[in-house]
Amino acid sequence: MINTRQKIIDYLKKADWPSTTEDIAADVKVSWNTAQVHLLKLLHEGIVKYKKVGRQNQFWLNAGYEKYFKGEKK
Repeated sequence: MINTRQKIIDYLKKADWPSTTEDIAADVKVSWNTAQVHLLKLLHEGIVKYKKVGRQNQFWLNAGYEKYFKGEKK
């Protein structure tokens, strides 16, 4: 079974533009708060980038994010 973190990364891989926490939460089928916690952890690890636009938090994958998974099973 794929965990929430991997589902979020998979969602961002297929996104054509920055995604809001609300959009990600709806697609991954978790609460907004759960998505936000995972996204902030990914931000801290350098896997995603973030921008606040008005009242929205927008996230996208950092270029070269694959290097953070070196040696990790897929």
